Amino acid sequence: MTAREEAAPFPGGVALTRLGVYDWEAADGVCGGSPHMHTASTEAYLVLSGTGRVETIRSSGYESHDLAANDLLWFSPGTIHRIVNTGGLDILAIMQNGGLPEAGDAVLTFEADIVADPERYSRTAALAARPSSDSLAEAARTRRDAAMAGYQRLKDAALSGDFDAIEQFHSDAVRLVQSRVSGWQELWSGTIAPEAARTEHWLADLAEGRFSHFKDAAVSRTAPAGPDRSFGMCGMLQKWDAGPL
Repeated sequence: MTAREEAAPFPGGVALTRLGVYDWEAADGVCGGSPHMHTASTEAYLVLSGTGRVETIRSSGYESHDLAANDLLWFSPGTIHRIVNTGGLDILAIMQNGGLPEAGDAVLTFEADIVADPERYSRTAALAARPSSDSLAEAARTRRDAAMAGYQRLKDAALSGDFDAIEQFHSDAVRLVQSRVSGWQELWSGTIAPEAARTEHWLADLAEGRFSHFKDAAVSRTAPAGPDRSFGMCGMLQKWDAGPL
C-alpha cells in the first residue's frame, strides 16, 4: 500500500465507531449510555446485534425508537439522544464530519447549572486518567449518571409540553462550543469540503467524457486504532484511523 493510499480518509469525510452499549443500570432502572447532543453533525446507528432503543428529545418533543439487528436510525444536529441497551446491543455508529465530534461537537446533558458553566462542564465531562480499567469504568459510569440527571429533567419537560428547558439547553450548548467553531471551520474547509469538491470535478469530467481521475484509483485498508476498546460516552468503543481527518 502506498503512502497516498494510507492517508486516504473514509469516503465522504465520515467516521466509523463500533459501540458496545453499556449495560450499566441508570437511576431510572434502564441500562444504557450518556445522553448527549451533537451541534454540527448528523449521526447514524446501524445495529449489528442485540436489542435496545434510542430516546430522542427535539424542539418538537420526546420520542422512543426501538432497535433490533439490521435497523438503521439517524438523527441530525440538535437531537438530544440516549441509547438504551435491552440485550447485548452492539452498533456501528456512522458520524458525519469525521473529526468534529472528536473536537467537542457533542454536549452531554448535565444539569443546567453545569452546562451553563464551561469550567464545571469540562470537569464533569472529563474521564480522569487512572491506571486501572475499573477506575475508568467508574469514571465513565459517574459521568453517565451526571448526564442522566439533566436528561431526566429535559425528558420530563418534553413529556409535559414545556419546551423552555430544551431551548435553554440548546442555548447553553451553543455557548459551550462557540469558541471552538473557528477551529471546526478550518477542519471542515481543509478535510471535509474537498471531498465534495472532488466529486464535483469528477462529474464535470465524466459529463465531457473524460476520466483522468481513474488513474488515481486506490485501494485502502484501515486498521483499528488500537487493540482494545475504550470507554466512551455511550459504551465501549472500537475506532478506526480515518486518515487525515
